[in-house]
Amino acid sequence: MTAALLELREVGKTYAGGGLLSRRRVAAVRGVSFTLAAERPEVFAIIGESGSGKSSLARMVLGMSTPSEGQILFQGSDVATLRGRGARLRFMRRVQPIFQNPFEAFNPLTRVDRYLYSTARNLAGARGQAAAEQAAETALQQVGLSVAEVRGRFPHELSGGQLQRAAIARALIPGPALLVADEPVSMIDASLRMTIVNLFRDLRDRLGVSIIYITHDLATAYTISDRIVIMRQGEVVEAGDARAVLSHPSHPYSVQLKDAVLTIEGTPEDDPGSEAAARTPGSREGSLP
Repeated sequence: MTAALLELREVGKTYAGGGLLSRRRVAAVRGVSFTLAAERPEVFAIIGESGSGKSSLARMVLGMSTPSEGQILFQGSDVATLRGRGARLRFMRRVQPIFQNPFEAFNPLTRVDRYLYSTARNLAGARGQAAAEQAAETALQQVGLSVAEVRGRFPHELSGGQLQRAAIARALIPGPALLVADEPVSMIDASLRMTIVNLFRDLRDRLGVSIIYITHDLATAYTISDRIVIMRQGEVVEAGDARAVLSHPSHPYSVQLKDAVLTIEGTPEDDPGSEAAARTPGSREGSLP
């Protein structure tokens, strides 16, 4: 039996609260469980407001933080118990982050193309400059850019949309099976957000990569997600098929979130992957029903 791509088993995270001498404990995440299948790539959205625990959960999936309770298994291996440089490197190649602010994802003193070449050498095993450049070019083409567009340019010399696509390309260079995207369009100009959102769905289809898409935006989650969980105060309050849950939420908090969406203009008749659904948020097709 093939191990799941990712499995969370009753995962929890507790932090100390109230200062160094305080005994108070704050539960950021409580009892979260879900599974991503290995044989079926998908966009899996984690939705919640600020403080819901979704970013704490992302950090644990990425191995940047250790669960206080439960287990996170990636391809059958417990992420928290990975030891040694080789094991960590293999994990980093297969699970890649995409951060909220692309300007924080790159060293501001390093040219973007040099950063990509370094990733190709260190994570993808590219030998020599020609191989590194080819790896960077291939990844950039997958996000609609080219080396010529970023060569010699520092991060501040690119637009937010260009730099976020370059960050996604950097994440693709090692050939990951899972991308963890934490609010990846919140810092992008509104007119370009759906370009990035639809890129994730395209990468799922073309490359077979699964994506954990973390957001507070129900409209974009509705547009691209296959399944979702909705979190509140560290707990999952609703989960399931994205369109079913967001069209007919059952938990009072989910209903509240839907009612707060200002782009409600009717139920889209077309598939969310259609050209109409790719319009900017606020259009009828990109909105919740």
